[in-house]
Amino acid sequence: MLKLYSFRGTIGLACHIALEEAGADYQVEWVDFARNAQRQPDYLAINPKSRVPALETAQGVLTEAPAILSYIAQTHPAAKLAPFGDAFAMAQVQAFNTYLCSTVHVAAAHRYRGYRWADDPEALKDMARKAPLVVADCFALIEANLVQGPWVMGEAYSICDPYLYTLTSWLERDGIDPAPYPKVMAHFARMAARPAVSKVLAQVAA
Repeated sequence: MLKLYSFRGTIGLACHIALEEAGADYQVEWVDFARNAQRQPDYLAINPKSRVPALETAQGVLTEAPAILSYIAQTHPAAKLAPFGDAFAMAQVQAFNTYLCSTVHVAAAHRYRGYRWADDPEALKDMARKAPLVVADCFALIEANLVQGPWVMGEAYSICDPYLYTLTSWLERDGIDPAPYPKVMAHFARMAARPAVSKVLAQVAA
């Protein structure tokens, strides 16, 4: 059985949805950030990066959402969560997920976790002010160029979709008006209607 270490409101939701979509045999262990559990020795032994998600497999622990999503897709091929038979299409999937990981998620983190990059109170305030503007620019790019159809990669649902869904769910929380992104928000609504997403959200709320 796979074990996903996650917490509510984090990017771990994308991996949780992918596990459910894949029909994987899994369980979720919540790492309570409110109690600083991610910094405790027990969890650091699992993931020294002190972050979620982490996925415990029979071969060891995987970290970083793009790697976990790719692993889920590769180990559950019947779910068809990635186009492994098409090298270019698979590279597009990886390019999209890498952009979300390296650029969009990092930009969002500057609003709440500016202490990772600066100590000066004024610098922290400026990062918190600027971060939503940067994220908004990222979503403008996604809206204009990167959502190819009903799903991110076009007609086929993939591991890109729960990833985008999770980041989209943060927009209003982060003070970003979603109105300029009708394609993204239509994608969000389609995701919300999927049975796997409903099931995962019920688990998260429990």
